[in-house]
Amino acid sequence: MTDTSPADRLDTAATSRRSVLAGFAGAAAMGVPGVALAQEAKEAPALAKLVADGKLPKLADRLPAKPLVVTPIETSGTYGGQLRRGLRGSADHNGILRMVGNQGLVRWNMEFTQVLPNVVESWEVNEASTVFTFKLRAGMRWSDGHPFTADDIVFSIEDCCKNSELYRSVPSPLVIANKPGTATKIDDTTVRIAFEAPYALFLEIMATPLGQHPTLFPKHYASRFHPKYNAGVADLVKAANVADWGALFRAKLGDIEIPARWGNPEKPTLDPWVVEEPYTGGATRVLMRRNPYFWQVDPQGRQLPYIDAINFGISQDVESLMLDAISGKLDIQDRHIDTLQNKPTLSQNMAKGGYRLIELVNSGSQQCQIYFNMTHKDPKMRAMFANKEFRQALSLGIDRAEIIELVYLGQSEPYQAGPRPGHPWHHAALAKQFTDHDTAKANAMLDRIGYGKKNAQGQRLHPDGSKIFFAIDVIPTLYPDLVDTLELVKRHWAEIGIDCKVNTIERALYYTRGDNNEHDVAVWPGSGGLDPMLDPRDFFAQHPQGSRYAIPWTQWYVSNGKEGEAPPDGQKQRMKLFDEARGTADLAKRGAAMKQLFDLTAEAFETVGVCLAVNAFGIANTKLRNVPKKMPASWSWPNPGPAMPQQFFFG
Repeated sequence: MTDTSPADRLDTAATSRRSVLAGFAGAAAMGVPGVALAQEAKEAPALAKLVADGKLPKLADRLPAKPLVVTPIETSGTYGGQLRRGLRGSADHNGILRMVGNQGLVRWNMEFTQVLPNVVESWEVNEASTVFTFKLRAGMRWSDGHPFTADDIVFSIEDCCKNSELYRSVPSPLVIANKPGTATKIDDTTVRIAFEAPYALFLEIMATPLGQHPTLFPKHYASRFHPKYNAGVADLVKAANVADWGALFRAKLGDIEIPARWGNPEKPTLDPWVVEEPYTGGATRVLMRRNPYFWQVDPQGRQLPYIDAINFGISQDVESLMLDAISGKLDIQDRHIDTLQNKPTLSQNMAKGGYRLIELVNSGSQQCQIYFNMTHKDPKMRAMFANKEFRQALSLGIDRAEIIELVYLGQSEPYQAGPRPGHPWHHAALAKQFTDHDTAKANAMLDRIGYGKKNAQGQRLHPDGSKIFFAIDVIPTLYPDLVDTLELVKRHWAEIGIDCKVNTIERALYYTRGDNNEHDVAVWPGSGGLDPMLDPRDFFAQHPQGSRYAIPWTQWYVSNGKEGEAPPDGQKQRMKLFDEARGTADLAKRGAAMKQLFDLTAEAFETVGVCLAVNAFGIANTKLRNVPKKMPASWSWPNPGPAMPQQFFFG
């Protein structure tokens, strides 16, 4: 298989992405640079000085033999400057990941339709889609100058991801048909990852943030914290005052989605910028400086990134981020400030703040997905939430038209879940059932299923006479619109006798409650609008943190039945269908399996949606060049990362 042939293996959702995201190629065309800079320096002046002083090897010895050539979106850039971006509190680590930390084996193109080479130079896939052979870039190096080879990938998969003392179960991107893949070194620049069952989606999943494990752990550094390679690791554990070597390893190396990933300046990476001031408790900023061994260049052979450093200022509230934005203290930002309510303010202050707006096309399905905890620890609550008619009644009790008008300024439509309209896998029943506002029908359903008794205030009671009451967990700093939505939902449900509380909590606590199955109800934007195969968390219990209607079922699925709680047969059937779908390169068979899966999801009606996910926006400094005017907004396409911030520059 050649560098570009993975396009042949894209699922039919790619067709929809091409149509829905039409215009990206025009907005961010990878054209020939407008300024010829062939005679200019091939590296940043600061690095050239280090070379001249004998403190750094010359550029030819720092780059791989075939570096990745990145064609700038507008024009070749100039070196220098510090880019300013905001983080929110102590658990906004994905704000860093989206900007710099998405250097996996492969990457997405701008249109979110094709997988391209990244860390690897090329690959081959056997006919059965079970064996993937990757060719690495000869001479490529970690940020400390140590060679990056096949040994690093084998170590990351075989010694780390498959080690039960580090991971309770092997990360799902490396698993198909309940069996993990096997990484084998062929030579220093060739590695093979083989599976026992077809895994046609493997390359696409490797292009997402959760596909970074093969390139996350540098063996030469990480092995000192691993007992297989260091017999004295117990002494390091004791000196660090942590519980075991796994905790020490996590503290030093982090993981894809934890703050510790950005907390150790000593850890080598493959990122364009490396940590200088870490993301630790009490920090007011995270400072990252250019990686002198970064393995990408522009068409003139000039080493990227163009920008010297990134300053991630840490704010404790969204208001502070907004003030920084409108006063011109942020150079690129969408995270936390991209609500529709903020758009008028940001639009009015563009000249004052020296920024422009960029459009973010929502790849999600649902703006506000409501997850009733069907595996609640309280048997009474579990019985209520697990009753499908209860969930259907509460869905009918929501006045979606009012929410769309007041919260989303009329820019949406009632929606439950599933691929967006226009997607070839759009499922009308899954998307639209029980979206009418019908309080009479809702009341009748609640009466019929055993919740007809009410107290003096008109609030419904459980069969044992206790009042129905539950809390809905939401993160106000991350999704303020969901708080506004839930306040209206709370009023709507009060009209049918259901009392609840909008529980605004900090992000870390939100995750802790969900991970421990301690929540009543939780909300999050629904996924799978344009990428249903890549993020199916709302279609069956698949995501260990995201499928919040049944986290124990998810744990059962990802651990192959070793942990969690066995789900009902309908869930097991969907799990099997999804595994079949992602294992076949036959697009017709894949689509047929997903159609059956969506049918079962619609019948089960496990989650309640409010409205179709709306497009968002961000800001970019008017002097910041090579930033696309429009880009996808997705976790699977972790904006702005696939737009290659390393080719942004000030000019």
